[in-house]
Amino acid sequence: MDETGESEPERQPGHDEEHVQEFGGRLGVLGILVASHLLPFTMWLAWRFHDGAAPHPDGLGDLVPWIGRMAGLIADHATPTASSVGVYLGFLALQALLAATLPGIRIQGLPIPSEGGRQLTYLCNGIWAWYATLAGVAALHLTGTFRLEWVAEHFGELLTTAMIVADLVAVAVYVGAFLARTTHRMSGDHLVDFFMGAWLNPRIGPLDLKMWAEIRVSWMLLFLLTASAAAWQVAQHGALSTPMIFMLVAHGLYANACMKGEECIPTTWDIFYEKWGWMLVYWNLAGVPFVYCFSSFWIASRPPFEHGVPYTILCFVLLFCAYYVWDTAQSQRNRFRMRERGTYVKRLAFPQLPWGTLTNPRVITTKAGSKLLIDGWWAYARKIHYTADIVMALTWGLITGFTHVLPYLYAAFFLVMITHRATRDIARCRRKYGDDWDRYTKEVPWLLVPYVF
Repeated sequence: MDETGESEPERQPGHDEEHVQEFGGRLGVLGILVASHLLPFTMWLAWRFHDGAAPHPDGLGDLVPWIGRMAGLIADHATPTASSVGVYLGFLALQALLAATLPGIRIQGLPIPSEGGRQLTYLCNGIWAWYATLAGVAALHLTGTFRLEWVAEHFGELLTTAMIVADLVAVAVYVGAFLARTTHRMSGDHLVDFFMGAWLNPRIGPLDLKMWAEIRVSWMLLFLLTASAAAWQVAQHGALSTPMIFMLVAHGLYANACMKGEECIPTTWDIFYEKWGWMLVYWNLAGVPFVYCFSSFWIASRPPFEHGVPYTILCFVLLFCAYYVWDTAQSQRNRFRMRERGTYVKRLAFPQLPWGTLTNPRVITTKAGSKLLIDGWWAYARKIHYTADIVMALTWGLITGFTHVLPYLYAAFFLVMITHRATRDIARCRRKYGDDWDRYTKEVPWLLVPYVF
């Protein structure tokens, strides 16, 4: 999706090489591969063994012994077991089964130029899978069949399991693309192509693996990990703190929003254009859930604490206001686009917020025939949904207080990533729309914060 929500046609071969240069070229890709495996372990070691602070050696002389100590902790507490493999693979299998079999609505994706304009059909039943998963997990926990705190107690084992599975899936999909002759936009460099992907839309029957991983696995698992942190806090201390309740609400809102708006996903950039390479596979299956849950486990790893009432209220107000802007802005844009394509289906999935649908919105019609939305939230800033997303990410850190910096790592990472992405979007839209883009930016001059930036 571009700056305005307009899906861009598939580019010519060679675009992926340009995209990789934005990561710092081949060396940058290798660095991301390594860092993406070290970061989850670093954050787990921080909350599990270092009171939430980043683990580090005591000077250069301690570097080698420190590496040995960290490796020992990983070997002792994060080696996959039959139980961790069974639980993780069982979750994946359940979500795949629900995605393939539950009733839902069918949405057509955009025409794929490299496949003769073929349009894929997506079965959108995420909201029912979400409700079914919550009900099933609650039943297992309350009956004692499978207590949620087990997940927190075996977090390290599950983390390593998820990382290994993600890497193996990425390898299988890459090799499978060559065997099935479904490679797209290849650069000829196996490291780069493995990172960016070779297969555009791998499927098993009706199950679209890329959409399943991005929506069902990453965000559902994030909430379930936070729920396990809450269960662990109750099991350890007999109480559920307000900061933990905050994280349950924050991650619950985010996951629920992804499920209730799933029909808007097939036309997004990740699904329509990006290949299912290591970058998406790894972060969907392992990186997003096991890194983004850090604040929840940071809170769970210490005795329950409370902030002052005014500060706690401020955090909740920031979260709810940012969520409202994010949810309704996304809804306005996607429903406008779906109406333009004739694919809009009115749904009642909770919550349906006021001002989520625009009636006869103002637009700019471009020479290419595209319509740029300049109404609703989109009249105030071109990336206002990014701003709301950044504020939500910030609240995940604010609720932990100010004693450690690591709870703010996700917000900092997200700010850098989203700013970089906005810069790419602007360049892409300027090339695509030409003079019409100048008209658009004059009409909506603010990028992130109305009347400020």
